[in-house]
Amino acid sequence: MEAEGVNLAVEKTLNRDDNNISREDFDKSLHGCEHYKRRCKLRAPCCDRVFTCRHCHNEATSSLSNPKERHEFVRHEVKQVVCAICDTEQQVSNLCSNCGVKFGEYFCDICKFYDDDITKGQFHCSDCGICRVGGRENYFHCPKCGSCYSIGLRNNHLCVEDSMKGHCPICYEFLFDSTKETTILKCGHTMHVECYKEMFDQNQYRCPICFKSVLNMSRTWERLDQEIEATAMPEEYRYEVQILCNDCNNTSKAFFHIFGHKCQHCNSYNTRVITNGENHQR
Repeated sequence: MEAEGVNLAVEKTLNRDDNNISREDFDKSLHGCEHYKRRCKLRAPCCDRVFTCRHCHNEATSSLSNPKERHEFVRHEVKQVVCAICDTEQQVSNLCSNCGVKFGEYFCDICKFYDDDITKGQFHCSDCGICRVGGRENYFHCPKCGSCYSIGLRNNHLCVEDSMKGHCPICYEFLFDSTKETTILKCGHTMHVECYKEMFDQNQYRCPICFKSVLNMSRTWERLDQEIEATAMPEEYRYEVQILCNDCNNTSKAFFHIFGHKCQHCNSYNTRVITNGENHQR
């Protein structure tokens, strides 16, 4: 009876003289959650509960007090959806079998993904096996890295095998199916763009994973040359130390200085002392 009442309400709205909305577009973009605008909910195959999207599910289950009960939503395994208009549960499709409403302007039958906001430029990448946003024409799939990247990075990045099949080194969110934009560092490691900017705001210019410089630091190294030349160390601190360069991975020797130690191979100051202070010769 409830579904019939909803259908009557839909019909009444659609039959108004001033209304030119089709049945499929009824209540478009008026339903959903903070993550997606859609006119259906998903029955989670893992716990048999109903959620608007996988993110809503994962947020709810990740906060469970019992760690053994925490789990993630597997989007490809969804079999049933619930219409947000008439509350009819049915098999996965993009049209309600009862009231005829379209569940999402964008629909992927592989990912069981619905979204009324098509300005995101959603597309399904068969190589990734999931839907992505940003417009297919703006992205390419890198088979070695195992993910889609901005077209500007085609033939212009260092490949690291399955680099996206890990977690962002700043916020630790899994990168492969993250909804946030990602970027590739010079070293080939990947992180969220917003985390990359946050790292810069904290005056950190090294990859958190391999410690290589993420920018051209030559001007900074030149300033350090000048500062070190202008600041002599006391006699008791004038000794050589062995250093390892994070940028070129070579070892060399440099005179100890509080401002830094210059690599003799690539002139980088992105180095670390690898000899114990007790072993130096004064």
